[in-house]
Amino acid sequence: MHHLSEHPNVVRIHGTYEDSSFVHLVMELCEGGELFDRIVQKGHYSERQAAKLIKTIVEVVEACHSLGVMHRDLKPENFLFDTVEEDAKLKTIDFGLSVFYKPGEIFCDVVGSPYYVAPEVLHKHYGPELDVWSAGVILYILLSGVPPFWAGSYLSFIIIQTLSPTETEQGIFRQIFLGRLDFQFEPWPSISDSAKDLIQKMLDRNPNTRLTAHKVLCHPWIVDDNIAPDKPLDSAVLSRLKQFSAMNKLKKMALHVIAERLSEEEIGGLKELFKMIDADNSGTITFDELKEGLKRVGSELMESEIKDLMDAADIDNNGTIDYGEFIAATVHLNKLEREENLLSAFSYFDKDGSGYITIDEIQQACKEFGLDDVHIDEMVKEIDQDNDGQIDYGEFAAMMRKGNGGIGRRTMRSTLNFIDALGIIGNGST
Repeated sequence: MHHLSEHPNVVRIHGTYEDSSFVHLVMELCEGGELFDRIVQKGHYSERQAAKLIKTIVEVVEACHSLGVMHRDLKPENFLFDTVEEDAKLKTIDFGLSVFYKPGEIFCDVVGSPYYVAPEVLHKHYGPELDVWSAGVILYILLSGVPPFWAGSYLSFIIIQTLSPTETEQGIFRQIFLGRLDFQFEPWPSISDSAKDLIQKMLDRNPNTRLTAHKVLCHPWIVDDNIAPDKPLDSAVLSRLKQFSAMNKLKKMALHVIAERLSEEEIGGLKELFKMIDADNSGTITFDELKEGLKRVGSELMESEIKDLMDAADIDNNGTIDYGEFIAATVHLNKLEREENLLSAFSYFDKDGSGYITIDEIQQACKEFGLDDVHIDEMVKEIDQDNDGQIDYGEFAAMMRKGNGGIGRRTMRSTLNFIDALGIIGNGST
């Protein structure tokens, strides 16, 4: 962080302080929110504006690479604006997976986030070119509102990206290996050929022929304002961006609602595992407790992977995992699809018992979970098959039963499967 923090688009670290328990990092305050959220709030943007955004992102990549650093986790959530003002600077954050590298050095540890990971990372043989791939995925989403690689048809992605993700991570990885870019659906026919050319060259599956960060910055679509049109992009893109950025929050909320209502038999040995990890019996699991608990059962996860576990399970973002969050993150998904569990979850959202879930009721539930700025109006429209402005049980159950993938749950579930293999958890609990 000190190595990079003089760059105007990298979050600045002001100091580090260590006490007997923690290392404290004091960083620049970024009050302007995430990249996608700013776009959604503006209500419209154009190719030219997208070009300016990706130019800033790739300038950071170029600066990192010139200083011998790979970020390794570029994604929209890791770009914040420093202020709420119109001319706010975009800041790159979260260098937790970053590493120093030497020219020609090869890395083999699999890191990153499913939608944005480069194929060579999955092959465990990669270098700094992976950051350009991730930036290319961000550009594809900026222009279309959906990621380029996901499992299933385009129609299914649009219909069921609400309370549960539409694909497993394995499905995403298969699509990444295939490397097929779809420029047929809207809004791609109206997007410039120059933009598509840049995306294809950034998402070249061969890292040796993929554009470098410097060559991306020299591409005509980036350099020439006249090539990237200034006309507003299709409003459907904004709708998809809203859905894309909010679906994980809603997924976790629904999981938590169901998990809280599971019987002792359904959660198997997870209760005992929670007690074992919660060393001080406080009712919550801290990062250190999770790290020590996993170490005691033989897990050798890196700290960055343990942080992923915390992030996946910590629904209310308070820095700890309570019992309900732990169960929601670890219980097997087939238990969540049972009729009685779906009815229980539906009843939670259906506050007035009318037999329908309204937008207001979902908004109320979001407040109860401490979730702000979850754009659910467009999502409700996608679930609402009969267009009556509300969600009945049939519509809700159909959405919950489709696509029970779970981005962000990979590490937690694989860890618990490992623990189960040691006989620490009862059968069927992972």
